[in-house]
Amino acid sequence: MEITALLDLADGYVEQNRSVDKRKNLLRGRTVINLFFENSTRTRTSFELAGKRLGADVINMQASASSVQKGESLIDTAMTLNAMHLDVLVVRHPESGAVKLLSEKVNCAVINGGDGSHEHPTQALLDALTIRRRKGGLSGLTVAICGDVLHSRVARSNIHLLNTMGARVRLIGPRTLMPAEVGRMGVEVYHDMRAGLEDVDVVMMLRIQNERMRGTFLPSIREYFHFFGLDYEKLALAKPDAVIMHPGPMNRGVEIDSDVADDVERSLIREQVEMGVAVRMACLDLLTRGLPDTSPTGA
Repeated sequence: MEITALLDLADGYVEQNRSVDKRKNLLRGRTVINLFFENSTRTRTSFELAGKRLGADVINMQASASSVQKGESLIDTAMTLNAMHLDVLVVRHPESGAVKLLSEKVNCAVINGGDGSHEHPTQALLDALTIRRRKGGLSGLTVAICGDVLHSRVARSNIHLLNTMGARVRLIGPRTLMPAEVGRMGVEVYHDMRAGLEDVDVVMMLRIQNERMRGTFLPSIREYFHFFGLDYEKLALAKPDAVIMHPGPMNRGVEIDSDVADDVERSLIREQVEMGVAVRMACLDLLTRGLPDTSPTGA
């Protein structure tokens, strides 16, 4: 399976990143552009590190400082990028489908770094690697994804990947933050967090995405935390060895209690960040394997 092969490759990059010499020349001569129409320190830095550790030339383009802000269309942007002869384009965009549109117009590999509320594939892959390294596999696990599912591209990508890999997925959150199509997602839905967390193996919390909300979705932050914020009282309903995850950035005291987030025995949040670099190195590696050799020596 392609997912398993990518995770196996990423496992090797975890070990490389823990060594003294973290750099390889695998992508020497390749150009990777990170084109971000939304701010994301975590994802952008992770892709930048991944490219540089593989020896690529990495350029970060922030849309707020580019011609896009002056009225340039996505199609014009694609034409400009094609003229630069890049090899890989990483795109984050606030509109669902924008990355797919760009991928159809540029002459290079394209990685979706997150588009609107649609998808965030590399986040799901790094989450899968994190879980696999702690639990030994994904098949048969019960994973609870909790919080603002409606606006979460992380949730959508994780649902698809976890179902594909044989895990059982539960969604937990208020009715106002569940997507209308939830009945077709192949998941179990809970609006009571205590019932939803019972006997789960993994608790994956989601950030409340106020920037995507138009209207009133929550009565108050205090009430939201009372019912849907993760604390030790609610976590006690999960399995004793259940682990905690969060894609970041965290709103402490809103979706997760600080003591729980910082629990060194059960929280995998720091491991998720580490796995992110390894997974993105694996993606860059795989996507450039079929490209013509550009290095001077062919090495």
